[in-house]
Amino acid sequence: MNIDISNLKPLFATVPTVSSTLTAKDYLGTLKVRLAIGRGSYTVNPGLYAIGKPNSTSDVFVTANYKLSFDVVRQSLHGLNAWLLVLNTRGINVWCAAGKGLFGTNELLKQIDATSLKDIVSHRKLIVPQLGAPGVAAHEVKKQSGFSVVFGPARATDIKAFVENGYRSTPEMRTVTFTLRDRLTLMPVDIVLSSPYLLGLIVMLLLISGFGKEGYSLHDIFAESPQTIGLTLLGYLAGTVITPALLPYIPFRSFSAKGAAVAFLIFVALYFFTPVFGGIVEAIAWLLIGTASASFVAMNFTGTSNYTSLSGVLKEMKYAIPMQVVVLVIGLILFVIHQFI
Repeated sequence: MNIDISNLKPLFATVPTVSSTLTAKDYLGTLKVRLAIGRGSYTVNPGLYAIGKPNSTSDVFVTANYKLSFDVVRQSLHGLNAWLLVLNTRGINVWCAAGKGLFGTNELLKQIDATSLKDIVSHRKLIVPQLGAPGVAAHEVKKQSGFSVVFGPARATDIKAFVENGYRSTPEMRTVTFTLRDRLTLMPVDIVLSSPYLLGLIVMLLLISGFGKEGYSLHDIFAESPQTIGLTLLGYLAGTVITPALLPYIPFRSFSAKGAAVAFLIFVALYFFTPVFGGIVEAIAWLLIGTASASFVAMNFTGTSNYTSLSGVLKEMKYAIPMQVVVLVIGLILFVIHQFI
C-alpha cells in the first residue's frame, strides 16, 4: 500500500505528548483510587497521545480512558516511541469495559476516525490488549478501517518483551494471574466500599444489645459495645481480608461460600477455645451473624477478581443473597433471645 506521508508532520504537532514517567500526583491519584476515592471520575480524555517522539511508522497501542489503566500502559512504554490510542470506556478498565461492550469494535472505529489515525501513521496495525479481545471483532475493524488488530499480552508490563519477540505473545504473556500481591492491592477498594454495611450492622447490633430482662438499658449497650464491635469487625474482616488473601486455597467455587466457610471456622474456634461467648445461644447467634456478613462482603470481591464471569456473578447473587438474609435474620433473632436469658 502506497501512502502519502508528506502531510504527517503537521498532524504530529496536534497530538498531545504524555510522559512515560509517573509523577507524585499520579501516584497520589492511584492511592486515592485504591481507596475508592474519586474512582468513578478517574479518567483521561479519549483520543490519541504521543509517547516519546513517535513517527509515522511507530506502533499504535490501544487502551481505556480509565486513568489507572492509562498510567500503567504509558509507564510500560518507557523508552519506546509510540502512539497511544485511548478509547472512551467511561472510566472503566479494559477487561471490565470489554465485557460491557464499552471497549469494543464501534468505539475503536470511532477513535480511529476521530483522531485521523490513517493520516498520522503510514502502517495499518493496532496493538490491542488481550483482555480487550472479548469486545473487539478484529475482522470488522479490518473491514471497516483497514487496520489489522494484533492482540498484545495480558499485562501491560510485558509490552516491551512482546515487541522484542516480534509482536508475539508467549504462553506466559497470555496467562492471566491473580497472585497474593494482586489480591492485596485490590483489597482496600472492597474494604472501603463495604464499610457502610459494617457500620450499619454495628449500629443495629448495638441498639439491639440494649434490650434485656429489665427493659432497655444504655448501660448495657456501652458494656456490650467492645465485644459487639469486635465480633462484627471479625466477621467483616473474614470476608474482606482473610477470604481474598486465601482465595485459591479455600474450597468451594462461589465467593459467598468461601467467605461463609472462613467465618464459620473462626467463630467455631472462638466458641471452643475462648470464653468470649456467654452461652450456646449467643455463640450460635454470632456464628450466623458473622457467617452471613462474611459471605456477603466476600461475594463482593467477585467483581474484583478474574475467577468468575458476569453471568456467574449474577447466578451466585440470585441464590446467595436470599440465604445470607435468612441466616442473618435468624442470627439477629437469637441475639435478641440471648439478651433475655
